[in-house]
Amino acid sequence: MSSAMYERMRANPKFRELVSRRERFAWTLAAIVLTMFYGFVMVVAFSPASLGQPIAEGSRLTVGVAVELFMFIFFWVLTAVYVRRANTEFDAMTQEIVKEAWKENK
Repeated sequence: MSSAMYERMRANPKFRELVSRRERFAWTLAAIVLTMFYGFVMVVAFSPASLGQPIAEGSRLTVGVAVELFMFIFFWVLTAVYVRRANTEFDAMTQEIVKEAWKENK
């Protein structure tokens, strides 16, 4: 692709919309992950005893292990959500932008 074609793609309003949507979505997911992760670290730092409590009486599973397992699974789910949206919405928008640029090129 030529640099002129890249410039046409960048000038397309749909490109700016794609970048805006993708950035907003990525920052939202990043904020969720960072809040959960650092929140957990803060609980470890300031209230470690609360994480050492068993889930139920006689249980060997503690609150801390359960929370960390939940976070691990939740982060994988967030990754899957991002991949799904990237492979559907964002890729479709990208293909549309490229097609429009090719049409203008001809």
